[in-house]
Amino acid sequence: MIDLPFITILIILAVVVALFVIGIYNDLISLKNRIKASIQEIGNQLKRQTELIPNLDQSAKAYLKHEKDILKMLSDARKLVSEGKDASQKVSELLPKLQVIVESNPQMKGADVIGKLMDELRDTSDKVMYSRRTLIDLTADYNIRLAAFPSNLVASAFGFQSEKGLETPMSGAHLSVSESETKSPKISL
Repeated sequence: MIDLPFITILIILAVVVALFVIGIYNDLISLKNRIKASIQEIGNQLKRQTELIPNLDQSAKAYLKHEKDILKMLSDARKLVSEGKDASQKVSELLPKLQVIVESNPQMKGADVIGKLMDELRDTSDKVMYSRRTLIDLTADYNIRLAAFPSNLVASAFGFQSEKGLETPMSGAHLSVSESETKSPKISL
């Protein structure tokens, strides 16, 4: 006859092992799904970049052209006044145009537009980088779980395979830093 406390201990042990296996299995499934979602987020951010950047570029160019036209009109008027040639007639023709432009644009804002464009470019680049970083981290966590004991036993029992993550060539110039790359870049506008 089998001892009742012994059976109880075996049942409790079996339940604990089953819960442990279920927990590891669920963690692996969760990580695998988060990796897929991370890959989708990279695509989402790249799509945002593809749609947003050309529109921002065109808007900034249009605004800068508008400001350039205003400055040209002002310069032409100033030139006519300084030359004294038909100045009053030309200035009379330009004044209504300039008045409307100046009233709707009390100050030039080209620097603001370019600043906003640069902010959006930086923000977009940061979002793509963050999405890639998330994929790299999730893939590393998942692959560590596949290799570490005891989760590797559960992973191999259920056929989990390692994930590649963000693929990068394992040889080439990107793996070393040249002397010129150690110097601070110079910006000239």
